[in-house]
Amino acid sequence: MPQKLSSPETASTGAENNPLNRKELIQTLSLYAKPDHRKALYQITNTFIPYIGLWALMIYSVVQGFSVWITLLLSVAASGFLVRLFVLFHDCCHGAFFPGRMGNRLFGYMVGILTFTPFEDWKRTHVIHHSNSGDLDNRGVGDIWTLTVDEYLSASRPKRIAYRIFRNPLVLFSITPLVLFLIVHRFPSPGAKKRENFSVIFTNTAITILIVVMSLTVGFQNYLLIQFPTILVAASIGTWLFYIQHQYEDVYWSRTNDWDLTRSGLEGSSYYQLPAVLQWLVGNIGLHHIHHVRANIPNYNLQRCYNEVPVLQDVTPLTLRKSFQSLWLNLWDEEEQKLVSFRSISSVPRGKAKHRRY
Repeated sequence: MPQKLSSPETASTGAENNPLNRKELIQTLSLYAKPDHRKALYQITNTFIPYIGLWALMIYSVVQGFSVWITLLLSVAASGFLVRLFVLFHDCCHGAFFPGRMGNRLFGYMVGILTFTPFEDWKRTHVIHHSNSGDLDNRGVGDIWTLTVDEYLSASRPKRIAYRIFRNPLVLFSITPLVLFLIVHRFPSPGAKKRENFSVIFTNTAITILIVVMSLTVGFQNYLLIQFPTILVAASIGTWLFYIQHQYEDVYWSRTNDWDLTRSGLEGSSYYQLPAVLQWLVGNIGLHHIHHVRANIPNYNLQRCYNEVPVLQDVTPLTLRKSFQSLWLNLWDEEEQKLVSFRSISSVPRGKAKHRRY
């Protein structure tokens, strides 16, 4: 099963049992947490040039009146590079793409316009996600809505219906991404302060200017024909990647008293083993178990880190084929310590939850 460590004595994560392990692992991984200007600029070049080129082709296609299917096919290709841009944006949020703070911030703000995501606000919620990932008592910020079996069985009928609708793959990977990137990101998240509020206003203003300029240049309908499918496909892919990084059968979840940060990284974050082309396109984000142990390792160093640190190889890969089974895993079973489907609990009588409700 994915994510179980084959050598727990090497990667033990209980702080009280083996307090030096996390420190030693972090020290080892610090060798790879070194941003490089040249690698960053190379990634910008091999991402921006194809993305801008595809946009130019799509503009030419709509202006010349070519078949809409040509534009849509080009938008699918462009969406792949938009996902890659988001990975670079994600690195900036961790201060991991460029060596300097200012470089990460400036580039993050710029790419945030293209990805419809405010840099500072998303950065804050994403840091919370890293701090709480796998903690059953601290869900709700920067994660995907997940209920335990007991919580679901004790929930009201409207809440169960809402949860089932939300976890439906068609909703989760089409409607939800659009709502998130086009609507939710237009407003500051709960708890946002001055810096986060500014980033939302800045990003919204820049997006508005972009829409006006493109509408005056190629026409609003033509712009929409290009932008909408591109952002839809990219957002759907991005949501899938985020989903599969933390939603698979043997993922790690625990109550706060027993929760361990390193285990949440090594066991609660997948090693999503993708074909080489896809791994390149998504900036090695499939090596997510490494990222959650040491978040400031640049994406361009993750594969080398994996190759050179044996304990990171003890995590069983989640293959592309097996990952699709996770579509039907909807609830966390605290007794079995795994994600289960709605169908698996269909015969369980509804009663009071054994744990506090979320």
